[in-house]
Amino acid sequence: MNWLALRMLTGDRSKYFSLILSIAFATLLMSQQVSVFMGIVTRSASQIIDVRDADIWVMDNKVRYIDEAPYLPSNELQRVRGVPGVEWAVRFHKSNMNARLPDGNFRNVVVIGVDDATLVGSPREMILGELSTLSKPNAVFIDKAGYEYMWPNQPFKIGQEFQLNERRVVLEGICKASAPFTTLPILYTRFTEVERCLPSNRNVMNYILAKPVKGRDPLEVCKSIEEQTALMALTQDGFFWRTIDYFMGSTGIPINFGITISLGFIVGAAVAGQTFYLFTLENLKQFGALKAMGVTNARLIGMILLQASVVSGIGYGLGMGVTAIFFTFTNRIAPMAGIHLTTVAASGVGFAVLVIILLTSIFSLRKVLFLEPAVVFRG
Repeated sequence: MNWLALRMLTGDRSKYFSLILSIAFATLLMSQQVSVFMGIVTRSASQIIDVRDADIWVMDNKVRYIDEAPYLPSNELQRVRGVPGVEWAVRFHKSNMNARLPDGNFRNVVVIGVDDATLVGSPREMILGELSTLSKPNAVFIDKAGYEYMWPNQPFKIGQEFQLNERRVVLEGICKASAPFTTLPILYTRFTEVERCLPSNRNVMNYILAKPVKGRDPLEVCKSIEEQTALMALTQDGFFWRTIDYFMGSTGIPINFGITISLGFIVGAAVAGQTFYLFTLENLKQFGALKAMGVTNARLIGMILLQASVVSGIGYGLGMGVTAIFFTFTNRIAPMAGIHLTTVAASGVGFAVLVIILLTSIFSLRKVLFLEPAVVFRG
């Protein structure tokens, strides 16, 4: 019977390929949009992910996301260090500044200021240069995409001089960093260099990075820090999701992508459902003949589900393959760097395709289940 079901499915090649293409198109549209959505949302908290040395972020208690952090008094660092359960705590700075190149052009950049002594928060994957050179006077690192943006069509090289907030700095390294939400170049430098570039600000520390004593629960240490300092202390995951929640609730990104993803689901369900339903109608006489020969409804249901499974499996595979190829090529473009097909997106879309097939199968099954075997003898 399974062989017969497959022969019935592939008998009309045009409808067979239409079914596959409709599922493939729905898969492509949904997986592409879900992956882009996840990539863009993750970018909003990319600088949090890049800090691999610290488990706890301490900040003003009104901070809603990473780019909205007022400066803290310098004595707050000592207060955090004095909390039981804190192994160490260091200063950290993040802000936007203006970089001016020797030819007069200027760029807005994201500046990360890391602790001078420990370099906690600095990049860990260098493309050119050594991490130790960040300790040199006026030294800065830049991420790969930022270098290509500031010096387009130029080979990678270090030693270039430019101005950061009208202060001379020297490029000492090119590193890898997660793309930020605004796709601005990311500069890394020491905290004292940030103080030199921001002379008008008395306080330039807007975050404190800390690590709990080995064996202590980071959540418990965060609670102790909040109780003793009145600051907000979050684990890395906690701060990551707090930032994402802000962008999800305060921007139109979820609505825009949600509409596109929903349209992909509706279009895929409508086209596949209509085509599969017409396919079933055209094969009613064959199903009637099988019923007349004593084939049970359960067996007929199995045949239709097998047909639906084959179509959905091939269509899903094609759609995912095209999506993977799409991101393979677009990852070479700076604005799309780091956005790729994720396991979560593939699993979620796979579930959506399964729902589409179940819905289309239900409509088709109704005709078969209530079919009279005598239909085969009619003209």
